[in-house]
Amino acid sequence: MQDRNKDRAPLTAEKALAHFKTITRHRMLVAKGCFAVGLYYQGLTHDLSKYAPTEFLVGARYYQGNRSPNNAEREAEGLSRAWIHHKGRNRHHYEYWYDYPTDWTFIDQEANPSGTIPVKMPGRYVVEMFMDRIAACKVYRGNNYTDADPLAYFSRNASHNKMHPETAALLKKLLVMLAEEGEEKTFAYIRRHLVR
Repeated sequence: MQDRNKDRAPLTAEKALAHFKTITRHRMLVAKGCFAVGLYYQGLTHDLSKYAPTEFLVGARYYQGNRSPNNAEREAEGLSRAWIHHKGRNRHHYEYWYDYPTDWTFIDQEANPSGTIPVKMPGRYVVEMFMDRIAACKVYRGNNYTDADPLAYFSRNASHNKMHPETAALLKKLLVMLAEEGEEKTFAYIRRHLVR
């Protein structure tokens, strides 16, 4: 049996503290955005699983400060156990919203061997995902952040091709609005049309 700990990044108190500060700052930024549009419960509970040992210890071990430690874990170990834990507990991730169809006849088994399909996300979770992306860009871009950054990340990343088409369309609409009109107008639109 291979020793998984042999090549792992070291876990230090300094990295643990830095990771704690990063995820807490991220949560506070998401909470601020969620509160601004009336999603109080989601603002308070966003990403609480990041403090669970399954996620926190891995995040601290692979902490770099300029990107998600889940990517570093994935590169080092071939998968991210922290991410698998996280996405299964947080409804603002589109990966949470995958299911098996009741009718398998329309599933292309060659293109989609798992058979899972994306399900349309409820609007409140799309909004939380939108706030999550803004907060992540603010944390990782720092003083270089602009309202165009979350859209640029969305456009660079092929994840929108894995979302339900209506979920991807709504998220893109909000990201374009943010890039072109700013937070104040986008948040006002969300309050008027998406949060009930």
